[in-house]
Order: sequence, then C-alpha cells, then structure tokens
Amino acid sequence: MITGDGRFAYETAGDPDAIPLIFLHGIGGAARAWRQQLATFGNRFRAIAWDMPGYGGSAPLPNVSIAALADALLQFTDQLGAANPILVGHSIGGMIVQKWLVQSPKLARAVVLAQTSPAFGKADGDWQKSFISARLGPLDRGETMKSLAPSLVKELVGDDPDPKGMELARECMASVPEASYRAMMLALIGFDQRKTLKDIAVPTLLLSGSRDNNAPAPMMAKTATYIPAAEYVELPGVGHLANLERPGAFDKALANFVDPFVAKHG
Repeated sequence: MITGDGRFAYETAGDPDAIPLIFLHGIGGAARAWRQQLATFGNRFRAIAWDMPGYGGSAPLPNVSIAALADALLQFTDQLGAANPILVGHSIGGMIVQKWLVQSPKLARAVVLAQTSPAFGKADGDWQKSFISARLGPLDRGETMKSLAPSLVKELVGDDPDPKGMELARECMASVPEASYRAMMLALIGFDQRKTLKDIAVPTLLLSGSRDNNAPAPMMAKTATYIPAAEYVELPGVGHLANLERPGAFDKALANFVDPFVAKHG
C-alpha cells in the first residue's frame, strides 16, 4: 500500500499490529526500492518503507543533516504508532539509524546496518573531496539525475546483478530531485559515530557486500567488532545495492536475523 500524509510518503504491507520493520533507503533510492522486501516480510511484520524527506512524496527538510533526518525518522515512527521497531538502514539510511540510536537509544527493538559506515570523515580529506566532486561535478556541468542514473548505478553494483533490480535502481536514481541529492551528499560531510558504536545496546546486524566500494566489507567487519551485540554477514559478489542486486540473498540474511523476534513476540 502506498500512502502519505503531506509530510511523509511511504509504502507498507502487513498487519498493523505486527512488529514494525522499517526500511530506510540510500541517497539514490526511494521507498519503492524496497517493494520486494515489503512483499517478503509483510506476511509476518508490519513492513514499512519511507521516502526520505525530500524524496518522492515526502516534504524536504529546511536544513538537511544526519541529525535532522534522525529527528524526522523519530517523528515518522511516532506518527505511524510504530513503537519498538526493527530499523533496516541502507547506506545513508544506516547513518540515520546510528544517529537515531544516539538520540533514542532504547526505542528500537533491533537494527540492521546495511552497507553503511560509522563515519564519512572531514570535509577537507582528499578521499572525501574526491567523492563529493565525482558525485556533484557532473551536475555542475549540466548533467541531470536522469542522464546520470545508468552510470551511477553501474558503478555501485557487483557481479551479475538482477536485471529487474537494476531497472528499478536506475528508475529510483533518475527520479531523485537534484536538490535533495546535493543536500544529502553534503550532509555526509563530518558524519562520525565511531565513538558511539560501543553504546549501541540493541541486537545489530551488519550486512555488507564483498564488491561494495562505498562501504567496503573489511571496514564493516571491523565496525562490527565495536558493537556489543553485533552479527556480521558478508554477501559474496554483491556491490552497494544488495537488496536490488541479489534480493534472494539479502532477504535470507535479513530473515535469519529478524525472524526470531517474531517468535519472541508471539
């Protein structure tokens, strides 16, 4: 079901009284990027995927930062009455989850940090400047999100990605408003939650792809060692868009982590 209230647009499936399982997309994504997961998990969870503020039918924030996005997520869960959710954050969605855990450490039942990082680094770092320039430079030179979508998606994926998933990935990327894309890229600068990893007090799954250049698997494996109740799973051959590249493998890894919560809840 696709719905919205003027501030947040989202898609949902499943019993409204079941455990909320909330999916948070990345910078090039959208709620609809999670439709396979909503179908897979909607039979036992209240599966929800939001359009991040500034995406789809969700209103943009006046000032974009990871902290402001985490505040928006808290307002979103309150508005839906989605108490004690399991949060699945991909890429910047995972950064939002990390910030949300600092601001509201006891409100999540569990979290999944999918292909994300605890830090982006300083604005004046060579890698950071190169990353931002590579993403925003083409827009500065007159390209559009639609014209860039095929090459951006191709750079993100690993071996033999699912063709339908790639079509959806390109469609999502092409539809991101340029202003939102720019704002989210700049919001990455200075993000650093490395010191708070030890304070994450809920069960946590770190899910990586072996071919992911944006959130490299060795970095994610190391991150897992700092989180007290962490599990680490690496998907071989997968790039940065696991749920679209290999939906079966992604859903299996996610189910192994989240399904025990259904048994406890029941």
